[in-house]
Amino acid sequence: MAISNDPRVELITHALGSCLGVTAHDPISGIGGLIHIMLPMSKIAPEKAAKNPLMFVDSGIPVFFEELFAAGAKRENIRLKVAGGAQVLDAESHFKIGERNFTVLRKLLWKNDLLITSEDVGGNKSRTVSLFVGSGRVLVRSKEGEDEL
Repeated sequence: MAISNDPRVELITHALGSCLGVTAHDPISGIGGLIHIMLPMSKIAPEKAAKNPLMFVDSGIPVFFEELFAAGAKRENIRLKVAGGAQVLDAESHFKIGERNFTVLRKLLWKNDLLITSEDVGGNKSRTVSLFVGSGRVLVRSKEGEDEL
């Protein structure tokens, strides 16, 4: 997770397979953040969640928003963009980690009256996500090219 109010900063995360990259940007305060989340529910590994709650959607997203709001971002201004949640390592689709990550994220955001502005989720490609803090621009790169969310 990273949060910044420096308009020169590019926050970036690589190799989003089933993981999610969640960006948040408040264009009024100029605060942006990015979190790379690996798994949907912390209850599957309470010891790991205690050490690193950011690994899990259900424990990482609340920490992410607490930090954003503490830095001065306002809920009503937040623009959320999400990428990842692919099916890359589980060819048989037994575990559906990417799909479950995105489902838990949407439910958690909905319960907290936050909506996703745009997304590039699912499929079977790995992605790299960049948030340009100054503009709020989000780029998603994959082997197929580059798209703006």
